[in-house]
Amino acid sequence: MKYFFLALLSWCIGFTANAQAKTQYKLAIIGFYNLENFYDTIDNPIVDDQEFLPKGDRNYNTTIYYDKIGRLAKVISEMGADKSPDGPAILGVAEIENDTVLADLVKHPLLAKRNYKIVHYDSPDARGVDVGFLYNPKYFTVLDSKPLFVKLPGGSKDAYYTRDILWVKGTFDGDVVHVYVNHWPSRRGGEERSAPARAAAAQVAKNHIDSIAKVDGTQKVILMGDLNDDPVSPSITEVLRAKGKADQVREGGFYNPWTDFYKKGLGTLAYQDAWGLFDQILITSPWLERNQSGYFFYQQYIFNPEYMVENSGRYKGYPMRTWDGMSYRSGYSDHFPTYLVMLKKM
Repeated sequence: MKYFFLALLSWCIGFTANAQAKTQYKLAIIGFYNLENFYDTIDNPIVDDQEFLPKGDRNYNTTIYYDKIGRLAKVISEMGADKSPDGPAILGVAEIENDTVLADLVKHPLLAKRNYKIVHYDSPDARGVDVGFLYNPKYFTVLDSKPLFVKLPGGSKDAYYTRDILWVKGTFDGDVVHVYVNHWPSRRGGEERSAPARAAAAQVAKNHIDSIAKVDGTQKVILMGDLNDDPVSPSITEVLRAKGKADQVREGGFYNPWTDFYKKGLGTLAYQDAWGLFDQILITSPWLERNQSGYFFYQQYIFNPEYMVENSGRYKGYPMRTWDGMSYRSGYSDHFPTYLVMLKKM
């Protein structure tokens, strides 16, 4: 675990009265990444994975599969590595077919030394894509987990089922933390028509968070995922009641550190030459208190190095996606990952 020193904290962090004091901190990375159609090459008769088989329309094969793994491993190995050599202590992922692909991913030489462990449940999604949770046991210990079913409102989507929300409870270097990994229903069929489906997913997470708070009080909660909505969308501002300004967050409420990014035109994916910021990590109020023994929020980042940016063609400037139509592009994902930096006083 990386240690670093911050002098003149009234300038660097702004919460100490002694400008000359030097304080030692632990640093931890919390991330999320949509892995874009991360399928294996084995036929699963329960789901619609035909196009991602060797005889499918994409001619998907073992060579492509392992190339995809190598590219994803490169990204994950470098996320936040300039701040902590351990990279993400915990990482939520989306668009994975099963735990097999995650097991192959974490065994890649670029990641193997981190000893990532996996939490995963199969979802009822028609395409067979799920969310998952990777964690470094050096930082995080799982205490409990389960999938949360999302019932779609009638008429909001053509499909009957969407991805479950993954809830994981654990200790994060001593702190009890609740993590919710999400991949809310897409905007296919139109943003307005599909909005009630995303609101329903947000409400499922909110209800579960509230039920825990009623018993145990306000908790350290991380809600992350490909929300298929921007920080200013009603699912986030009205259902979750997330605030874009830390000083507006009340006890137990959510802070959304991506609101200002979005208003400045920054994003994690692009569509018709417009940027969206669907890949968000929200945190509850206990993460904002800097005078505490546990981790607190410090900074947020979109991870988008040059090699992950499309350099030619109709998608120039977009995230370098895995596929261009049915042709393998040798890219990474159509989403940039995001991460938070957390600090803890030694």
